[in-house]
Amino acid sequence: MNDIALDERLEADTLPVTELPLCRVLLMNDARFPWAILVPRLPGVSEVFDLSAADQQQLWREAGALGAAMKDGFHGDKINIATLGNVVSQLHVHVVVRTRRDEAWPAPVWGQGEPRPYTQDQQASARDQLLGQIEGLSL
Repeated sequence: MNDIALDERLEADTLPVTELPLCRVLLMNDARFPWAILVPRLPGVSEVFDLSAADQQQLWREAGALGAAMKDGFHGDKINIATLGNVVSQLHVHVVVRTRRDEAWPAPVWGQGEPRPYTQDQQASARDQLLGQIEGLSL
């Protein structure tokens, strides 16, 4: 698998977690929401349809499995899985745990309030929790 450079904005806004068969897993550096980002490790991909049919299936397999694990592990009421590319054109998939208690509910998380970066301790804890959820995935 090609190891491609990460878009500057993704690099600045996220923390590395691990790699799945197709995607790099990143943690959005915003402690208000459990929020992972999947980035396929393929060059020149900005849209889902730029992927081969097999890679499209793998992307949704990874997003769906991660979403289910995160919803359970973070006790979510809803999972938001979305691809947006208006600011960052590199294909990436947001997997966000939503609860009726979060500060943006029921609105989308994008553009709501100010991000609250993780402290060092919170980073380690959130990464460990996410890694624990990923370890049990069958992809």
